[in-house]
Amino acid sequence: MPLDPLLPATMSPATSPHPACPSPCAAAPAPHRHVPLVAHSPSEAGAATDPDYEALPDTAGPVAHMVAGALAGITEHTVMYPVDAIKTRLQMLAPQRAVAAAVASGNGAAILAAGPPQYAGTAEAFARIASTEGLRSLWRGVSSVVVGAGPAHALYFATYEYFKGLALTMQAAGSGSASTDVIDPMWAAGAGATATVLQDALMNPFDVCKQRMQAFSGAQYRSLLHCATTLVRNEGFFRAFYTSYPTTLSMSIPYQSLHFATYEAVSEAINPDHVYDPRAHMAAGATAGALAAAVTTPLDVAKTLLQTQGESPDPAIRAARGMRDAVRLVFQREGYRGFAKGWAPRVLSHMPATAICWTTYEYFKYFVSYSSAANDEMPARSTL
Repeated sequence: MPLDPLLPATMSPATSPHPACPSPCAAAPAPHRHVPLVAHSPSEAGAATDPDYEALPDTAGPVAHMVAGALAGITEHTVMYPVDAIKTRLQMLAPQRAVAAAVASGNGAAILAAGPPQYAGTAEAFARIASTEGLRSLWRGVSSVVVGAGPAHALYFATYEYFKGLALTMQAAGSGSASTDVIDPMWAAGAGATATVLQDALMNPFDVCKQRMQAFSGAQYRSLLHCATTLVRNEGFFRAFYTSYPTTLSMSIPYQSLHFATYEAVSEAINPDHVYDPRAHMAAGATAGALAAAVTTPLDVAKTLLQTQGESPDPAIRAARGMRDAVRLVFQREGYRGFAKGWAPRVLSHMPATAICWTTYEYFKYFVSYSSAANDEMPARSTL
């Protein structure tokens, strides 16, 4: 057996205080003299020397997953926020010209002008918004995701990790093995779907406020609080914040199921040793985010219509009560092409956002695991 380069020359992994364990979850860390930023593969440094960061220490508890998820969620949503704002603008339906014609007086032109601006594409939307409203307008509503994404993603990742651990236990029981560290993509999809139901219930009101503040060039809302109180006063709490919830779930569940299944599958393919590798986590996250975003864009178009309908001058849009009405309206107005609106900025924003999210989350897990390992080693070192 090759000597671990991180151990003293007189100590081999076999004789170290923490010999190799048959299961990664049971592995105890060897007494490292330093904590490397990136864990190496077993062929480079010996698998027994690196604690299993993917399974946080028992002392960490769910709070560690929640903190990791909160940090990852806030980072994910804020970094690519301007691109998400452009996506919202592109997806909004213009009011029908029949609305203006139905108004007997000259108010018809004013009603039509009050509708959302229409853009030919991502580049044209960025150029027009930047020139007419200023670049700062692309950040309008970011406070909503800063406030909402933290607790929502904390709940999301804590739930996912709980059900992932449960799935691994059930897989091990079914296979007769002592343990397994590779989750089946279908189990990962189920864990992601369960976490999504809870996350979206918490995040939906914040997402509605975000899109209302993104939607129009006029600053109708002075702040997140002003937006929320105005919507409740004018439209009612459940109509304003939860009309789109079933549609959000119909989009988010397949999105997150595909997202997690893809992430786990790609991670297993490019990082089979399950070590902390930022490049692998980033590549897997970007691939998962791009694929899931592209596939679920049609449902995202319907969700955007429902979440911004209160600002529309078009009675037909305001009267939409759910996904069926939203899908029918989009198809009547723009055909199948309408369901692809905003796909480019959606994919463009989700690729780096999910890459950043997963890299941040995995780093925090790695950091907590090594911090715990270092604390556990302190008494052993003091006796040498």
